Amino acid sequence: MTSSRITRREALQTTAALGAGLWLGSSAQPTRAAANEKLNVAVIGIGGRGSANLSGVGKTENIVALCDVDEKRAGKAFERYPKAKKYTDYRRMLDDMENQIDAVVVSTPDHTHFHPSMIAMTMGKHLYCEKPMAHSVWEVREMTKLAAKNKLATQLGMQRHALSNMHRAVELIQSGAIGDVSEVYSWVSSSRGMPGQPVKTVPPPKTLDWDLWIGPAKYRPYAVNKKGEGALAPYNWRFWWDYGTGETGNWGCHILDIPFWALDLRYPTRVDASGPKLDAEQTPRDMQTSFAFPANDKRGAIKLHWSQQKGGPVILKEKGLKLKGANNLFIGSKGMLLTGFGSLKLFPEKTFANFKAPEKFIPDSPGFYKEWTDACKGGQPATCNFDYSGPLSETVLLGNTAFRAGSGFDWDASTLTAKGNDNAKQYLFSQFREGWEEFTS
Repeated sequence: MTSSRITRREALQTTAALGAGLWLGSSAQPTRAAANEKLNVAVIGIGGRGSANLSGVGKTENIVALCDVDEKRAGKAFERYPKAKKYTDYRRMLDDMENQIDAVVVSTPDHTHFHPSMIAMTMGKHLYCEKPMAHSVWEVREMTKLAAKNKLATQLGMQRHALSNMHRAVELIQSGAIGDVSEVYSWVSSSRGMPGQPVKTVPPPKTLDWDLWIGPAKYRPYAVNKKGEGALAPYNWRFWWDYGTGETGNWGCHILDIPFWALDLRYPTRVDASGPKLDAEQTPRDMQTSFAFPANDKRGAIKLHWSQQKGGPVILKEKGLKLKGANNLFIGSKGMLLTGFGSLKLFPEKTFANFKAPEKFIPDSPGFYKEWTDACKGGQPATCNFDYSGPLSETVLLGNTAFRAGSGFDWDASTLTAKGNDNAKQYLFSQFREGWEEFTS
C-alpha cells in the first residue's frame, strides 16, 4: 500500500494554484482512446457503491490504479485487480499516474466528490462521479463548468436512466399522452435520518486513514454508535450535514431524473421547503420541498414537489392512486401518469382503458457505463453528462438549502444568489478545513 501522507507543497503541485476565488488549473486536453482501444481507468473509492462502479467499468476497460482510505473495506476489490497500483491518497495516485490514465471514477462519500473530481478534470481526465455530484451547489457548478471548459466526457451515477420503463414514461409525457403537464410530485418513501449522536470516541481501525476520510470537511474524531459501529463510516455519514446530503441527496438525483428528462427542466426560479425542526448536525427523517420552473418553448411553467415522506405525498390518497414502486406523479390537462423506475400507469383508468402507447422513440441504452466509456473514446455524450446532471444536482441540493435556511427564496441561477433569504448563502457554498484550501468559494 502506497503511503497516504503527502506534503502540502506536493498537494499544491498536483492541484495547481488558484486566485481571486476561482479555480485556475490548466486546460489540459483530454486524452482520447480509439473506439477499439481500452481506456486506462483509475478508481477512487472501491468499497460499497464504488465496488459496483468498479465492476461496471472494469468489464471492458483497463483498471490501472485503485484508491481507498479503508484498506479492509477495499480488500476484495484490490484482490480482483492485482495488477492495478494501489493507493490510499488519491492526490498521490493522480500525481503518480497522470500520464498513465485516461479517465477517473469517483465513488467516495458526498463530501469528498469535489476535490478528486476537480483535480482529475484539471488534468484533462474524463470523469464518472457518483451522485449527488457534490456536497454544495457551488461545488456542482464549478465541476459542471470545468467539465465543459476542458471538453471532457462525464457521467453522473444515475444508472436508472438506462431502464426501459423510464424511457417509456418519458415518451408518454413528451408525446402529450396526459396533455400539458403543470405539476409533478416526486418522493422517496423513507424515514431514514437523525442517526443519533456517537456514544464513544475510540481510535480508528488501523486499516482506515481517518484524516483522509474526513478530507476537506469538518473534523470529528472517530467514534462508534450504540451498536458499536462507526458513527460516520462506513455509511451513516449520509445523514450528517457535514458529510452527506440525507435521503434527498441519496435518492433525489435518481427520482427527479424522470421529470427533469421528461420536461426538459434546468434551473428553478423559486425554492421552498418545510419539515420538522432543523437539527444543525443531522439530516431529517422527513421533509417537503417545492421548485418553480419557468416555461420554455416546449411547455408551460412547472411546479415540482419533492418530499422524503413515508408512504408518499398526501395527494396519492386524496386521488385514490396506487402503484407498486411509484415515485413520481405527473399531473396534466388530460390525465395523470403515476410512475417509478419499473412501473407506470395512466389515470383515470377509464379514460385510458383503450390507450395505445406511442411508438418508441428513445433508443435503448448500450449500458450506462458503456455510454460513458464510448463518450471517452470520442462517441456521443453520455445521457447523464454534467450538462444535464449538473442542474439536476443543483436542484436537489437547493431543496436541502431551503430546509436548512428555514425558509424559501427566489433563485438566481446565473449568480448563485438566494434572493430574500440571507441565511441560505452559508449552505450554498463550501468551507474547507485547513490544509484543503486548494479550492475556495
